[in-house]
Amino acid sequence: MPNTIQRLNDLGQSIWCDNLSRPMLDGGELRRLIDLGLVGITTNPTIFMKAITGSKAYDEQIAALAGDGCDLPQLYEGLVLADVGAAADALRPVHERTHGLDGYVSLEVNPRLAHDTDATIAEARRLFHALKRPNVFIKVPATPAGLPAIRTLIAEGINVNVTLIFALEMYERVMEAYLAGLHERARRGENLAGVSSVASFFVSRVDTLVDKLLRTKGGSPQLEGRAAVANAKLAYARFEQVFAPQGPFSKLAALGARVQRPLWASTSTKDPAYPDTKYVDSLVAPHSVNTLPPETIAAVLDHGKTTVAIRDELPEAQRCFEQLRAAGINIDDVTDQLLTEGVHAFAKSFDDLLANLETKRTRLTAAR
Repeated sequence: MPNTIQRLNDLGQSIWCDNLSRPMLDGGELRRLIDLGLVGITTNPTIFMKAITGSKAYDEQIAALAGDGCDLPQLYEGLVLADVGAAADALRPVHERTHGLDGYVSLEVNPRLAHDTDATIAEARRLFHALKRPNVFIKVPATPAGLPAIRTLIAEGINVNVTLIFALEMYERVMEAYLAGLHERARRGENLAGVSSVASFFVSRVDTLVDKLLRTKGGSPQLEGRAAVANAKLAYARFEQVFAPQGPFSKLAALGARVQRPLWASTSTKDPAYPDTKYVDSLVAPHSVNTLPPETIAAVLDHGKTTVAIRDELPEAQRCFEQLRAAGINIDDVTDQLLTEGVHAFAKSFDDLLANLETKRTRLTAAR
């Protein structure tokens, strides 16, 4: 009998794992997840910071790279590219079986480059070509500087996972950048079927901030826990408009282009008062991805639902924002703050990781 993840796959929603580490690769955990129906992996600087700083599994490679004279950035990339490459190889059969729909691993550009278009493009090119695998996404943040980078990279045939999307307006601009990149590629007569993209729309963090503001402002408790799902539902409605058979994407589709699927990110429940599968059950949708941390994967397998509910109560989703505005909360201010905080958090994790690597390199070199 199919498990919950396999049933979600049958409904058109791919489940990816939001985690990667050397022990996960070496200990067989990734193989187990693939057997359960997981068809992709996402990473970010925070995930790698926890994996590398919280384990001795990387120490031998750190010592070897240090002995070869690698500087800190080279040390970081040596560790991370090894993990991403190994995970991509493990997922390659999935990529081939799904004809390029799934089987991807995502790697983020240096978050310190989030507001530098040219540097982001150069970094994305370098990482993508260093990995030399068709089933790798390069993650580019949805900042104003990231939008032209997305267009350029898609036009060059580099797979892009657009990350840190919170606002509906920014999501529309992300879709426009994807289509523009494909149009540019088509004008040059280049293959459209070989390039892929997902748009990572962050969910639970919206509720975390909105709920905090509601409690601070003395707003109605009935509005708590509603904004994140409402935001995602409205985003999906816009996705269906853009990628509809007669929509703006139709001519590109006829040339073999792939849909830029929405990817629900930050889907673990932060408030223990909410169900642990809240941001999975509510967002089951065809032509989408949901990326889950290990604890949420376990919860979904145990008691997750498999009913397509993404199109339900769209008028109520819009009304939620009107009610929040009446309570003194502007959703645009919320999403702007979350983007700023998200870029800062990933940059801090990146800096913390480099600082820890410096400490480990010094200790391991001294021990040698």
